[in-house]
Amino acid sequence: MTLLKTAFHSRTGALGATFDEYAGYELPYQFAADVADEYWACRRHAIVIDLTPLRKVEVTGPGSGPLLQYAVTRDLRRLGDGDVVYTAVCDEDGIVLDDGTVFRFGPEKFRWIGYTDEDEELLRSRASSLGVEVELDNSTERLHNIAVQGPASREIVTSAITDAGSRAIGDLTWFKFTSGTVAGAGEEVLVSRTGYSGELGYELWCRPEDGPAVWDAVFEAGSSHGLAPLGLNALDVVRVEAGLIFKGYEYEGTEDPFEAGIGFTVSKAKDDPYVGKEALSRRRQEPASVLVGLELEGGEAAAHGDTVSAGGEKVGVVTSGVVSPLLEKSIALARVATSSSELGESLEVTGADGDSAPVAATVVRFPFYDPDKTRPRS
Repeated sequence: MTLLKTAFHSRTGALGATFDEYAGYELPYQFAADVADEYWACRRHAIVIDLTPLRKVEVTGPGSGPLLQYAVTRDLRRLGDGDVVYTAVCDEDGIVLDDGTVFRFGPEKFRWIGYTDEDEELLRSRASSLGVEVELDNSTERLHNIAVQGPASREIVTSAITDAGSRAIGDLTWFKFTSGTVAGAGEEVLVSRTGYSGELGYELWCRPEDGPAVWDAVFEAGSSHGLAPLGLNALDVVRVEAGLIFKGYEYEGTEDPFEAGIGFTVSKAKDDPYVGKEALSRRRQEPASVLVGLELEGGEAAAHGDTVSAGGEKVGVVTSGVVSPLLEKSIALARVATSSSELGESLEVTGADGDSAPVAATVVRFPFYDPDKTRPRS
């Protein structure tokens, strides 16, 4: 399989990135010798990460709004032009197929950003069943993107990117977007106040041919702010600390949004019909399991698939585990039976192979880092 290269590959390669495959692309997994160095750059200063493999689908035409309202769990009637919303896509049984964001450019122009190639065909099928007039265009290879995240990200982005839309970049609030141009060069960029780190942050979306100029402008602006590149290994640590889920880990094809930890994406007041609505209404009442945070004794990270037990009986599974440099603790996200999900509950974690000794764990509040999300909202 020939891997695709992103618009930023030449820049990340020059910075000594270790590459591996991710969603069909050759993507940086690590830059620094110690992944903690990348982590601390994110928490203390700012980082840039290449997130180009996210799948993008342009949804346009008179049926675009009705289609997305039918296809996702969030109520999009509240979405204004220049707004972004995080949501889930479910099947008729309420099982999560994908999670992602919807960008609204206008009443007949939206963008879906998710994780799988199947999203386009799924939207096409649902458009057909609704009988709406809509055009779907996969723009993944024409729209590459980086995230600039961290306490200094506002200063960096507003210096690197010049305002070009009706909203000033520096005034963007959480889950809003606007347009801009590379300072002093003019390449067009879409700037959204979104991210996957638990920090104040932005994502910059551009044409592939403009990627190097965007990257260079960001790094020039960040040179006095401790800006550093960040790979997927460090990203996994910051996203677990921030309680952010990952497809294939927090949900694997049999979980509803409540079990996957994103029950908040299921709108209670959404009157319009949507795929999975009836099933989700039932599942909301009595979820079989829920996503919880765990603190583990000892210094070893739990692994995806490790067994969670209570009194010697299996009650769940670890979905993601890391050792938090900031908290200096082993933390994990785990899907456990509702009966074992109360804060303070004492549990045990055992390796999936069953050969390791059980490790004591306690159910704690998550997100582990900035649980009220004051930093990304700042």
